[in-house]
Amino acid sequence: MALKKSDLYSSLWQSCDELRGGMDASQYKDYILTLLFVKYVTDKAKANPHSLIEIPSGGSFDDMVAVRGDKEIGDKINKIIGKLAEANDLQNVLGLADFNDEEKLGRGKEMQDRLSKLVAIFHDLDFSGSRAQGDDLLGDAYEYLMRQFATESGKSKGQFYTPAEVSRVLSAVVGIGPHTRQDETVYDPACGSGSLLLKAADGAPRGMSMYGQERDNATWALARMNMILHSHEDADIRKGDAITSPQFLDGTALRAFDYAVMNPPFSVKSWSNGLEVEYGRFEFGRPPGKNGDYAFLLHVIKSLKPHGRAAVILPHGVLFRGQAEASIRREILKRGYIRGVIGLPPNLFYGTGIPACIVVLDKQGAGEQRPVFVVDASRGYMKDAAKNRLRSQDIHKIVDVFTKQIDVERYSRLVEYAEIEDSANDSNLNLSRYIDSSEPEDIQDLHAHIRGGIPEGDIDSLESYWGAFPSLRSSLFTSCRPRYDKLIIDIADVESVVFGLPDFRRLRHAARELVNGWFRDHRASLAEIGPETRPKDFIAALGEDLLTRASSLPLLDKYDVYEQLLSYWHDTMHDDVFLVMRDGWTEAARPRAARIVGSDKAGKPKYEDADIKIGTRASTKRFVVDLLPPALIIARFFSAEQGGLQQLAADADAAAAALGEHIEEHAVEEGLLWSAVDEKGKVTQKSAKSALAEAKRAEDAPAVIALIRTLELLKHDADAKAGAKAARELLEKAALQKYDELREEDIKTLLLDDKWLATLETRVAEAVDILTQAFVARIEQLGQRYGATVGELEQEVEELAQRLASHFDAMGVA
Repeated sequence: MALKKSDLYSSLWQSCDELRGGMDASQYKDYILTLLFVKYVTDKAKANPHSLIEIPSGGSFDDMVAVRGDKEIGDKINKIIGKLAEANDLQNVLGLADFNDEEKLGRGKEMQDRLSKLVAIFHDLDFSGSRAQGDDLLGDAYEYLMRQFATESGKSKGQFYTPAEVSRVLSAVVGIGPHTRQDETVYDPACGSGSLLLKAADGAPRGMSMYGQERDNATWALARMNMILHSHEDADIRKGDAITSPQFLDGTALRAFDYAVMNPPFSVKSWSNGLEVEYGRFEFGRPPGKNGDYAFLLHVIKSLKPHGRAAVILPHGVLFRGQAEASIRREILKRGYIRGVIGLPPNLFYGTGIPACIVVLDKQGAGEQRPVFVVDASRGYMKDAAKNRLRSQDIHKIVDVFTKQIDVERYSRLVEYAEIEDSANDSNLNLSRYIDSSEPEDIQDLHAHIRGGIPEGDIDSLESYWGAFPSLRSSLFTSCRPRYDKLIIDIADVESVVFGLPDFRRLRHAARELVNGWFRDHRASLAEIGPETRPKDFIAALGEDLLTRASSLPLLDKYDVYEQLLSYWHDTMHDDVFLVMRDGWTEAARPRAARIVGSDKAGKPKYEDADIKIGTRASTKRFVVDLLPPALIIARFFSAEQGGLQQLAADADAAAAALGEHIEEHAVEEGLLWSAVDEKGKVTQKSAKSALAEAKRAEDAPAVIALIRTLELLKHDADAKAGAKAARELLEKAALQKYDELREEDIKTLLLDDKWLATLETRVAEAVDILTQAFVARIEQLGQRYGATVGELEQEVEELAQRLASHFDAMGVA
């Protein structure tokens, strides 16, 4: 099976379908992830004889394949897993799922069939090359499953997973990066499934040592599997509650680390149950007995080296709650431990829908009177089903602004310690005290409503447009009286005029040229994609250069331009790059037979969506082209034939429209074609011929003429459709043959220029159109709002009232 990202995701989620019904997501994830683990370590051991995971005899995925269809398959799978676990001291890790549980998997034949299908799905996947030169396809798949399981598990059971996007922010703002040494350490005291810890360590290109602790046994097991699946077998993940029984100690003191990241459960009421030793963590005050947020924060502070840094996700309440927490917050601020606070959008996390913040700690720069850099990023996100999600542009903007300490209006600022500690704020870090992120109120101008004209203040608020295009304002407005202007074009013409203005046409052209120049400068390296390519480094370099160049474009937000590339990368380019890395340019471009993905109710096979279909019914051959869609081949090599096909399709549409109009007009009750309507309410060749014979016998001339015309139109419609279908099939056959004739240079041109560049040019140009449309909408809104004065509206009402009264008089109504 071609193991591109989308294939892997769909196959893994298909395996979950086999288990739904017998258990909820919080349970069936254990089965899926256990099979994923066994399959991965088996394939890895085959590809790498020096793998740290030992595959014993009778303890591999191949042994699971051998027991498919066996009546005792559940018990035998348990024994296979047991042998693998015993050989690698993973008994507590791999013992979560009982594959012989009749309550969850069914009895007898039901369990036998269900487990056999599950094993078959994983058998078709090949993980031997899934980690090509730093690309973590399997890790991404694990993240995908974690996200899906967290979504389905709901709030009460979804806390084991921190969204990957948030994890990336923490990794960057905590300071882990290219400079991080291999001997440095990162610690997560509430590591869940380990996703946050892995993302943090992933920011260190030379690697670093990972330490984590998790109190829930099942979640701890997930974390251990997660580490092994990401080739971090040596990560030190321990069981236990970090507050009541910390596992990482140096003698009688907490062990100190270089970095810490954490997403603890919010506002835990029972945090101190069983607490016996405080380890000096509460020197600034003891957190409230019914709220453990500061217990986790103080634990992290105590677990940092003197130069250590940390990023902790916490509810906003830690920023402003009073009494004991206010006292602790004041002491932490006094020592300068808090470097910054980042407010996140609501509904990002699976354990809660409330908005959270990132508290960034830095002992290295700690000292009295230290300012705090605050960011309100609560408005930057996209909807993703029931949750919100940070986009690539949101992540990059947060990281850029925070790490470079950039003041951005209504988004970020550096707040001096004196301001935080003054009598008005009194150590309150509530972000709304320091940043007003709300949109400015759109105020109605009473004088403009009475006397007409558009207030200059409203027009001045579009300064970004006027500054970018100095002649634009005079193209649309002229003064009508002091401090008020009027539109010099009709409101109905605003859109066409604005889109036709040279300024906006030049901006669209400049955006396309910027993308073209950027792509041209990178094309040589793009054409060298191969087995040694490192996709994450590859897209990072492309994205950073595009972001830098986009800064020169007027009006457009550089992060919006960046998002066009990154979203296309996640949707399409990553799969394309991986296919070329894995199979080479020529092989990756070849069509392949469509796979069977299931069966219908009648037992007939269901195929994945095909790009090319040749033949009909049982003889149909279906082909899928993963890298180069047929439209690209046809547009470059068969443009004349495509033009002919488009004309045939247009003719067929016209024939169908003419037939439809004719039938709609006459196939009504008592109409000329009423006798031709069959029992299904259709007019067909058969029903029309029968009706024509009857009309001739009845010597009904109008009906005869109408039915003859109907038969002509039916034949013309059928011929036009058949002609278009035949031409389409010939064109698809020609395209299918052309794939075999493509040289490597042809493939590179089609992929790089016709697919990637053309798509990115269009996406960025559309971003300009969206910007322009927003400008048009505001101009139209102002024009409509102040287009008529109150007096004119009153006069219009009076005229309408008089007309209505005259109509009543004419009707004799008093």
